[in-house]
Amino acid sequence: EGGAGKGGPRGQQVVEILRNAIIMGTYEPGERLIEASISAELGTSRGPVREALRQLENEGLVTSFPYRGAVVLGVSDEEVQEVLIPIRLTLERYSFTHALDRLTEQDIAELGKHVWLMEQAAATDDLGRNVEADLRFHEIVIAASGQTHTVQIWRTIWPRIRAYFYRYGRGQDLARMVDEHRELLAAVQAHDREMMLTQLERHIAVPAPT
Repeated sequence: EGGAGKGGPRGQQVVEILRNAIIMGTYEPGERLIEASISAELGTSRGPVREALRQLENEGLVTSFPYRGAVVLGVSDEEVQEVLIPIRLTLERYSFTHALDRLTEQDIAELGKHVWLMEQAAATDDLGRNVEADLRFHEIVIAASGQTHTVQIWRTIWPRIRAYFYRYGRGQDLARMVDEHRELLAAVQAHDREMMLTQLERHIAVPAPT
């Protein structure tokens, strides 16, 4: 249990393979994910597949039903454009404004570290590490805002935000994302509220990939 078949992918690799397949549309929303079929296909045992499906359920990409097992939820461009981006903009405008006078030197240093991590990821075209650093950057500011309910709302939707970061980040210029975060951080450090909100809007309100 939990081991991999000969040379088969393990734990986190299984998560990444399945996550990519959902985000790239290999598995359609509503499609059933059957443990036995996936483990046979990947040449691994069922333990890592079961764990991966549980993690993807936490990320909001999969849901499980009694007797039916795991079913793909996926993230559509319509949901991203009509729901996730508007909610994100509202939450982050509010959070960044409230965080402006609350961010400590340590918070600022931490934000700088995550811009650096994004830069490292962009240099090797590592979308996964770029997405994680990007999310963490935003979470630091949201947590520093001191707005408990806003933080709660963010935490309930961030797995789906994460999913659309992966979906929208494919084939994108990751270096441009780094620059956007650097500009955002500069505006935060300068306590320039107007510039910060302008940068935030430009950064968040992205069109669907064509």
